[in-house]
Amino acid sequence: MAETSSSSSQTTPETGTYAIVEASGQQFWVQPNRYYDLDRLHADVDAKITLDKVLLVKNGDAATIGKPYVQGASVELKVMAHRRGQKVIVYKMRPKKKTRRKNGHRQELTRVMVESISVGGKAIS
Repeated sequence: MAETSSSSSQTTPETGTYAIVEASGQQFWVQPNRYYDLDRLHADVDAKITLDKVLLVKNGDAATIGKPYVQGASVELKVMAHRRGQKVIVYKMRPKKKTRRKNGHRQELTRVMVESISVGGKAIS
């Protein structure tokens, strides 16, 4: 029997620059020149924000892992807009009791653009 080559693609980890930061009680994988939606931040549109709670920084093949945070690392963000997320419907019903309640919720969000990732005051992206 002849062997056939499999066409399954080998997935390799990205060799680009990224950081894992803690913001709004959550952890985000951020890359330069991309935008992300965070919980509402108290900042004006076009304002600059610096996140100092950086858990990991990867630049090419070099990775720096913090214990718990990377010393001297920061991520610069620019506030693009304040917006609201999609509506989430909450429907509660008690069977056989004619009790029904329908509520909706829209989360307040802030859209930010990652401008730079820096370690020790030196921008790596």
